[in-house]
Amino acid sequence: QLQASGGGLVQPGGSLTLSCAASGRTFSNYYLMGWFRQAPGKEREFVAAITGSGGTTHYADSVKGRFTISRDNAKNTVNLQMNSLKPEDTAVYYCAADRFGLIPTSTDKTKYDYWGQGTLVTVSS
Repeated sequence: QLQASGGGLVQPGGSLTLSCAASGRTFSNYYLMGWFRQAPGKEREFVAAITGSGGTTHYADSVKGRFTISRDNAKNTVNLQMNSLKPEDTAVYYCAADRFGLIPTSTDKTKYDYWGQGTLVTVSS
């Protein structure tokens, strides 16, 4: 089970940190972990991914330089630090796990095996 949390209302330019807590078979030190988001009326899109060791990360161009993905394998958690938030970052954010994932395919949501329930981030003044 993947449980995302940390969403909320924030002003433009502000920061939020999302957390994803994993339990059971949804997390392994080998799994690629990713964050996706879905804005109203739009398709779910890739945000960021991180390899099992945490040594390699990948970001969507729209968030590069503003968001940072990290993981703590000892605590079975994955975080998404979001800075310089913009109104267009408003969406429901989902964490996901890919048992056999690699960075080159990390943007493909169909590759992920497990999904969390999502947490809403609203960026507005």
